Amino acid sequence: MAAITINITEQQLQKLQELAEKLGMSTEELLSASVEDLLNYPQNEFNQSASYVLRKNAELYKRLA
Repeated sequence: MAAITINITEQQLQKLQELAEKLGMSTEELLSASVEDLLNYPQNEFNQSASYVLRKNAELYKRLA
């Protein structure tokens, strides 16, 4: 597993720690889950949108073919 270091303000760190505490997890777990969501969300959103458009316009595509 790789590690990464970023610089954040004390205020940002405090907010992250408070949010992690409310969620019952460590700050590191919160950040790791957030990165995972960020990396997966755009692809999932695109796939869902593309599937919706294809289903919605299936009859039109058949007529145009």
